[in-house]
Amino acid sequence: MRAFYTDIFVLPLPEGHRFPMAKYRLLRERLLESGVIAPERLCVPHAATDAELLRAHDADYLRRVQNGELSPQEIRRIGFPWTPSMVERSRRSSGATIEACYAALQDGVAVNLAGGTHHAFRDRGGGYCVFNDAASAARTLQAEGLARRVVIIDCDVHQGDGTAAILRDDPTVFTFSIHAENNYPFHKEQSDLDIGLPDGTTDEAYLAALERGLSEALRRADADLAIYLAGADPYEKDQLGKLKISLAGLAARDHMVLRACRTAGLPVAIAMAGGYAKRVEDIVDVHYQTVAIAAQYCRPEIS
Repeated sequence: MRAFYTDIFVLPLPEGHRFPMAKYRLLRERLLESGVIAPERLCVPHAATDAELLRAHDADYLRRVQNGELSPQEIRRIGFPWTPSMVERSRRSSGATIEACYAALQDGVAVNLAGGTHHAFRDRGGGYCVFNDAASAARTLQAEGLARRVVIIDCDVHQGDGTAAILRDDPTVFTFSIHAENNYPFHKEQSDLDIGLPDGTTDEAYLAALERGLSEALRRADADLAIYLAGADPYEKDQLGKLKISLAGLAARDHMVLRACRTAGLPVAIAMAGGYAKRVEDIVDVHYQTVAIAAQYCRPEIS
């Protein structure tokens, strides 16, 4: 299985910043040390081009991000200080999801070891998201004639509000978000299918809701490509999640999504999305488990 990673994902941040930036490097190291990803299958993604990003974003917003012309309020909403490195990181993160889509079409499954930037809207960023990788990737694959219809399966604990807004009037991309209802963003957008869960939801109720949602989403989407946001933040140890899903429950989630997509004949590109446990090692445990499970669904002749 191919995975897409660059050290540019690790953005230098001010001391005490709450975003767990070290998780990307630690995940890459663990995957290589364990042999889940072979060194030759760890690929450096391209930086998403203007043409690719403009399929999801306004030209004025892209220009202001590139040139460092965002207002202090816009930068505060994103949560990262503006630097040229932040722009390059954001382009690479979107490029990695596009690359994972290409690879998934060939191999069945592929992984972006970052991405899942679903709080980025057409004309603004938010919640540590600058560019919307899933929306850009879906429309890029469509523009290149490689996918007709796409389903985005968002299992981050926060609703994919930016993705829903960008794709609201696009019948060719189906958006499904299962999330904690009483959590950020506090103003929810309307996905094609939303399942908002109460605080403290545990494994059994979560998996039952996911099974129902997946069945409906895949039936209604009639897709030929899936993009899966496998957030680590539904985890019971997450500081920002409000759900209580165990590590075993998250493994069951990953198997459920990947099994359903395989049954439907859908290639799957996976992005890591969020994770905010107090110990960065706990976040890495969840992401590592997702990638290790995904490798089991790669086509046998490829893995």
